[in-house]
Amino acid sequence: MKTSTLPFILQALLAALFFGASAPILKLLLGDIDPIFLAAFLYLGSGTGLALIKGIQKLRNRNQQVEAKIIRADLPWLAGAIISGGIAAPIVLMLSLDHTPASTASLLLNFEGVATTLIAMLVFKEAISRRAWSAILIITLASIFLTANFTSGFGLSFGALGIVLACVLWGVDNNFTRNISGKDPLVIVAWKGIIAGVFSFILASSLGNKFPAIVTILETMLVGWICYGLSTILFIRSMRGLGAARTSALYGTAPLAGVVLSIFMFREIPSALFIVAGLLMLGGAYLLVNEVHTHQHLHPLINHDHAHSHADADHAHDSTPGIHSHAHEHAVAEHGHDHTPDIHHRHGHEG
Repeated sequence: MKTSTLPFILQALLAALFFGASAPILKLLLGDIDPIFLAAFLYLGSGTGLALIKGIQKLRNRNQQVEAKIIRADLPWLAGAIISGGIAAPIVLMLSLDHTPASTASLLLNFEGVATTLIAMLVFKEAISRRAWSAILIITLASIFLTANFTSGFGLSFGALGIVLACVLWGVDNNFTRNISGKDPLVIVAWKGIIAGVFSFILASSLGNKFPAIVTILETMLVGWICYGLSTILFIRSMRGLGAARTSALYGTAPLAGVVLSIFMFREIPSALFIVAGLLMLGGAYLLVNEVHTHQHLHPLINHDHAHSHADADHAHDSTPGIHSHAHEHAVAEHGHDHTPDIHHRHGHEG
């Protein structure tokens, strides 16, 4: 990959690190809390924490719009992402887990990255090379090695199909979010967190689940803010430069981060599978980092809004200093250079 994609690669890996750290941190901090209330306060911590940051940011940058605003045309994508990933997927997963062996569930939950890739390729026509596919499958295989536990039994059922459906819904969420990834990620993640959190809270309350202690709530919201909120912001920023499939593949290294942190926090001895999985994930990441995708391609006339700097040759339309956002136009151009499915290269591919 070209040097300009390195920040997006690092953002995807850092997002995976934050999210992967959530499991051992929650294991350390939290006592007995209902899973639905756990999801509710993780989402609410993410949404309210980022909404607060956005408020502070607006006070500091009153005279300059750094990130592009969500407009009416973006709302269907945002609503679709919230409904599919924040509401439907957790419900389907919750209903399915009761009818699925734990080993089967842990195995199938690794399907999200593959689902995201298939949807990106088949529905949104995102370009995915053989090298990228190889990396995605290698990282998915490594995740299976890290998470699968066959001691609790294995079996396929309607519950297993439900878990696959939940992964597909998260794949839909990832691709819908990719279509608005050029817009302010703080606003996107805040809305997703608050709405999904309120829904989960109402669901848990209506089911009569035990309300957790205040200290547990605050701890959960803090973890949600860091491990879910900041992780998702980095995920969205990465999709700006890499597209949905490659970002999801790199994000698939999250279980490795969780296991590594558990080793240090709980003095757990790494297994042989951990070493194999770690090497596979490093190999998959290496394939993506060194991917080269070059061909002659056409840029149609486009008018869009996203954060940019006029020091960038592709955005030298005026002399306004610093990073900012405003609607701007790119003229029709045809050329060949190394690129990824970023927000300026979401063209179709022949063959």
